[in-house]
Amino acid sequence: MRSTAHHADVVIIGAGIAGLSAAHLLIGAGLGVSVLEAEPRVGGRLATDEVDGFRLDRLGPLLCTSWPELTGTPGLGSPELREFAPGLLVHSEGRRHLTGDIRSARGALKAVRTRSSAPRAPRTPWAAQSAYGHEHGAPARGGRGGAVAGAIDRARLGAALSRLAATPRDRLLARPERTVAGALAGVGLPARTVDGVLRPLLTALLSDPALTTSSRCADLALRDYARGGLCVPAGGSAALPELLAASLPPGTVRTGVHVTAADITSVRTKEHGELGCRSLLLATGAGAAAELLPGLRVPSFHPVTVLHHTAPAPPPTGRSLVLDGDRSGPVAYTAVMSEVDPSRAPEGRALITSTVLGTPPPDLDRSVRAHLASLYGVPTDGWELLAAHHDPEAVPAMEAPHDPRRPVRVLAGLYVCGDHRDTSSVQGALHSGRRAAEAILTDLAVPGAHEGSLPRAA
Repeated sequence: MRSTAHHADVVIIGAGIAGLSAAHLLIGAGLGVSVLEAEPRVGGRLATDEVDGFRLDRLGPLLCTSWPELTGTPGLGSPELREFAPGLLVHSEGRRHLTGDIRSARGALKAVRTRSSAPRAPRTPWAAQSAYGHEHGAPARGGRGGAVAGAIDRARLGAALSRLAATPRDRLLARPERTVAGALAGVGLPARTVDGVLRPLLTALLSDPALTTSSRCADLALRDYARGGLCVPAGGSAALPELLAASLPPGTVRTGVHVTAADITSVRTKEHGELGCRSLLLATGAGAAAELLPGLRVPSFHPVTVLHHTAPAPPPTGRSLVLDGDRSGPVAYTAVMSEVDPSRAPEGRALITSTVLGTPPPDLDRSVRAHLASLYGVPTDGWELLAAHHDPEAVPAMEAPHDPRRPVRVLAGLYVCGDHRDTSSVQGALHSGRRAAEAILTDLAVPGAHEGSLPRAA
């Protein structure tokens, strides 16, 4: 097994989390690996910029604490995760509704009992402008026709999510497949619960406002949500690839290297000429992979725009994820990120992070600021825009029919991994890297290694 400046057993193009996780598994099996990255940093789309003491994600996907690859990927260890508050804060018909923990029927009923028995807190000037639940200083109020989900409806939703959490993956993938939008009509819950809770939640989890995603992929996403809370990495999304890269042997990852051509036995670069290899793994985005491997299918994408504002004082939502239940403006979901992860903002400064899905409006900041005033129930005139990042190819679409385990082996010696080969998530990217490493080890007949043999979380 060889790894030198001009030869490696495996060359990996792309230092995103899929390629870095594959590198760990291959090196752990005794192979020499070289990871080439065109950008000056690792991470791909999981990038975090530092601006005036703030740590600002360019994409900032929502993660689930239940994802096994977050704790079972060599090199990640046990990453520091910051959880959102249980339950959701849904803005609908001019009100904000705190759902409580809806991941189980017991949790939903407990939240209702706690809220109904809690003493009414004094109303503060901020609380008087909002209609939050007891956690935010005022009793929750429903809009026209009551809350987005009454106590019984929330218990039914919690029971449905509990059943989903206990359903094996293979059974979910055997269900009839259609679009999420088409499947929501048959879930057996009241329309106000479906439209007021499930629809905005799935929109956020899938980054798909039209809900054209495969219903099977939506079931998998909801199952992950039911099994664990929503979270983000402490310090920003870049913390994950930085952990993976830092724990690789020195010299494994080379940044600022541009690949001009590649095949199974060699890679040609602008900076270092030709590098030999026994196997090649493309771990770039789908578009870049297709440029090096013509004929590779490129999916459509969901565009995502992330905006970061700072405010003189944080809106009183705590660690809650705020969803737009009415689709009344450009923001799909938002949170006071400095409450969820204090390390992302200087002490005494509030950081509000908001996500716009689809094509952003031309007057982006003005439209988003006006919508945030409605979602949070507070004036936003004094908020300062720190950064806005738009990525037209942020999330590969998983339109029905979708295979969540697309082949990673193109042919013996040539492999592809990334979230576009799996589910469009951090979990999917990490898992595709694992699958690619297993395929490479099998094809190279590494002693003691075969598909499914690598260590993973239970």
